[in-house]
Amino acid sequence: MKNADVVASVVKVATGIPGFDFIADGGMPRGRTALVAGTAGSGKTIFATQFLAEGIRRHNESGVFITFEEQPGDIRRNMHSFGWGISAWEDGGAWMFVDASPEPSHEMTIVGDYDFGALLARIEHAVRSVDARRVVLDSIGSVFSQFDSPSRVRHELFRIASALRDMGVTTVLTAERREEYGAIAVNGVEEFVADNVIILRNSLEDEKRRRTIEILKFRGTTHHKGEYPFTVIPAEGIIVIPLSAIELKQRSGDIRVTSGNIDLDRMCGGGLFRDSIILVSGATGTGKTLLVTHFVDGGAAAGERCLLFAYEESREQLGRNAIGWGTDFDALEQEGKLKVVCEYPESAGLEDHLVHIKSQIEDFKPNRIAVDSVSALERISTPRGFREFVLALTSFIKHKEITGLFTSTTPTLTGGASVTEAHISSITDTIVLLRYVELFGEMRRGLTVLKMRGSTHEKEIRELVIDNRGMHIGAPFRNVAGILAGNPVQIAASEMERLDKLFPVENGL
Repeated sequence: MKNADVVASVVKVATGIPGFDFIADGGMPRGRTALVAGTAGSGKTIFATQFLAEGIRRHNESGVFITFEEQPGDIRRNMHSFGWGISAWEDGGAWMFVDASPEPSHEMTIVGDYDFGALLARIEHAVRSVDARRVVLDSIGSVFSQFDSPSRVRHELFRIASALRDMGVTTVLTAERREEYGAIAVNGVEEFVADNVIILRNSLEDEKRRRTIEILKFRGTTHHKGEYPFTVIPAEGIIVIPLSAIELKQRSGDIRVTSGNIDLDRMCGGGLFRDSIILVSGATGTGKTLLVTHFVDGGAAAGERCLLFAYEESREQLGRNAIGWGTDFDALEQEGKLKVVCEYPESAGLEDHLVHIKSQIEDFKPNRIAVDSVSALERISTPRGFREFVLALTSFIKHKEITGLFTSTTPTLTGGASVTEAHISSITDTIVLLRYVELFGEMRRGLTVLKMRGSTHEKEIRELVIDNRGMHIGAPFRNVAGILAGNPVQIAASEMERLDKLFPVENGL
């Protein structure tokens, strides 16, 4: 028999903010008050406005915006760039402002027992006028900062929250913070009164800004813990990137595709797996971009659509180099088999680049993509942010069953033991190493397949030759040791014979 005292589960309303509803396990608890706290520039007003805008656009839920600082006209203008037609919604009866902002020529001072009754009456009238389901108060700190007693602040906040709850609306309150990891709000009591607390951060680390969002508490219901990166995109608004949405449930098959080079396909046991991620690591000039060109050319020859993201060379430079190796990027683009996207890494934040890459993939629907080079994006992010970026991107590509090829530039000319400074090699399925080999005063190139999940592959380090026809993979360096360590040493023929006797080759492996 069920207990009659069991309380019904909390009903959630989808905010419509991309990514947020996932980390909120469905959205904002309906009919409750959420405090959105953050420092200056963290995106509080954008979050609040988007909460109302998406309610109108996606769920046909009207909203009321109470402003304590900016005047309604300023908010309309500032939010117009996100594509939110506030004026049109006002005319249609879906949006209403309650202007509680002070006159520019007057300084607000609260003396004695301030009564919020008049303001609550105005809010209730607005809610009834447009039949609102969502309400925003931006920003409560500008009002309560005038009170000299935290107990007064707490009492009045509780009164406002109770009144809004009685109106049956889902409410967002914004409040300022002084530090990214200090007190939740200025007065130190706001988070205890609100049912839900959301923190927006815009942290500075190593001269790089990184926006994150954290749900600190949801009373009576679940949510995902920790900080999640987000970005603010023109014409779209806030986009949260929920890394916890990444699941190891991607489908995996045994279908192979060509790398664009017959010899490399043979070294990989017959080609690359279609739904795999390949990392090509090497110093500058070892042939990484050339391998990308062969990868694109091989895909196009097989009737596959290819998407190339370049972060170190311009479109014209890539096209000129490809022509020199026998591949015409212009012709491939005209045939619809290739799309080249060139951007300078510093032109946007790492989260912005991730959103843009996903958007391009959704629009172009490629069979394979190449990123040249992923290490160029590393310099605009923190180590944690970069790893999260690669994790999110590889997961998305695998989910789409796209063949992905990333290039990474090693910090030393002759290689060394490290494949990549960011330790992303464990995320990839196949690693191809390109190395310089110094022999008898001459610089040569070497190539080896370091790992390949789910398949046998050649273990030799083979010589790589580049000419005007492209890449050619030759014989193994049989009498050279120390290539991967960056210290090649010639081994005498007698010593090679002795080693062959100690470690005989069986069955051609």
